[in-house]
Amino acid sequence: MTVGIVMLVHTALPRAEQVARHWTANGCPVVLHVDAKVRRDVFQAFRKKLSNDPLITFSKRYRCEWGTWGIVAASQQAAHQLLQQFGAVNHVYLSSGSCLPLRPVQDMVDYLAARPQTDFIESATTADVPWTVGGLDEERFTLRFPFSWKRQRKLFDIYVRLQRRLGLKRRLPQGLVPHMGSQWWCLTRQTLLSILEDPHRETYDGYFRKVWIPDESYFQSLVRIYSTNIESRSLTLSKFDFQGKPHIFYDDHLQLLRRSDCFVARKIWPHADRLYRAFLTENATELKRTEPNPGKIDRIFAKAVERRTRGRPGLYMQSRFPNLDWENGVTCGPYSVFQGFTELFEDFEPWLAKATGTRVHSHIFDPDRVMFAGGQTMINGCLSDSAASRDYDPKAFLTNLIWNTRGERQCFQYGPTDNQKPAWMMARDPNAQISVITGAWAVPLFRASNNFAELRAQAADLQRIENKHLSVLRGPGTKARIRIWTMAEFVEAPMEPLQNILDEIGVVQNRRLAEAPKMVDLSGFGQFLQNLKNQGMHPYLMGDFPVDTAPLHQEQPKQKPYLVK
Repeated sequence: MTVGIVMLVHTALPRAEQVARHWTANGCPVVLHVDAKVRRDVFQAFRKKLSNDPLITFSKRYRCEWGTWGIVAASQQAAHQLLQQFGAVNHVYLSSGSCLPLRPVQDMVDYLAARPQTDFIESATTADVPWTVGGLDEERFTLRFPFSWKRQRKLFDIYVRLQRRLGLKRRLPQGLVPHMGSQWWCLTRQTLLSILEDPHRETYDGYFRKVWIPDESYFQSLVRIYSTNIESRSLTLSKFDFQGKPHIFYDDHLQLLRRSDCFVARKIWPHADRLYRAFLTENATELKRTEPNPGKIDRIFAKAVERRTRGRPGLYMQSRFPNLDWENGVTCGPYSVFQGFTELFEDFEPWLAKATGTRVHSHIFDPDRVMFAGGQTMINGCLSDSAASRDYDPKAFLTNLIWNTRGERQCFQYGPTDNQKPAWMMARDPNAQISVITGAWAVPLFRASNNFAELRAQAADLQRIENKHLSVLRGPGTKARIRIWTMAEFVEAPMEPLQNILDEIGVVQNRRLAEAPKMVDLSGFGQFLQNLKNQGMHPYLMGDFPVDTAPLHQEQPKQKPYLVK
């Protein structure tokens, strides 16, 4: 008894020739099906090259297109021809032109000879299949699919929607329970002949012709009717990514493939010379005779899929630029944003850097330039202080800043005069700690000596921008840690909020805050706000600021009692 090989060849014909000769050199007859899409002259040249091998024959050609009946028809024809021409074949192994034997062929022959009644085919009901991609599970068996998903996508989608709207459903052939699984199987002669010579085959074939991706369900369903011993697994190592596309193996996967202990692997890159040399030579793969175990490398593939889909937290790159909410963390580490603090306190940035040991920048989204800490023009990762470069993609600038300085907490100032594009991203970032003193943007206007009409226009514009920003911070999609104070309530008692901020950042010395940074002189600020009101601009974001010039927290001197005679 021996094993017969059915090879479905579509491209890379020289590699298919190399593998076919390897099979026959070890006593396994091969029937080749060459896709009808291959040009006739190319096919004839390929056939002529293999004409000197008596164990290689060619079957009738069908046009094979993904998701259509042609692949099943090609498998049926080639398998039937193999069983008719080679009576010693007990198992038929279905493979493709991109498959590569990983172990000595005799290992596989002996393995199957020890299991003469066992069919190796992945076969599970639709409810138990977690890997279907595209949204069609049971519907692939209850709807009709006369159009190609790849070439006629619009017609495919329209016809599916029409059937759903009209409530059309196909009736399953009697006794058939749909199953799904990998198309790469190894079936016994008895089971395969029962399927190919079934008196109801015409009914089954007619039904599966309009099933979507029938090569993953035709043999997988019918084997449940005829087989006496099914092992629901494939002997071929094939891995798929999160989009349902097969992983391609390259030269640097050599050791990985050896660890799998599998007999055959797909899909091999046709230019992987090292793999073909390693596995198709006489002394290749001196492996232990052990059970095929692709699970050994499942962890590596799972890690690869996770890295591709989620990536590392806060890292964006050309090969993995995720859609919104697909990223694995907006940024890679915690950072702090301060709004209104530099306007209210003198030398706030040096004070904060000394108190926390972090790197404290000024307004990194300032319209004129990026104000890095210490006046630097370039920092980690060659991020420059160019506003034009930053504004090309402000969100990417922020994620790069946090990534390039990971391990060191970054703090920076923000306000309504800055570029507002990154505001929403920061609000939805769990790594962001945002502290806002509303209305503090009015302090620089108060201390300026510009024309009051101009100041009024600037104040109205800045208040509108900050109010919009506050709406973002208070929105339902916010994930950042946010603290908001009006200027009036912060000025009245600044020590407690400053202490809370420092505690969250993590101070250099774990002690209570003894003194706050020096606050700017706000004498006359209340009158300034009143003047804005008198001019028709209502500055409501500052809170209830008194009009008198005395500091809010200063106690009034007690009047001396007097005697009325």
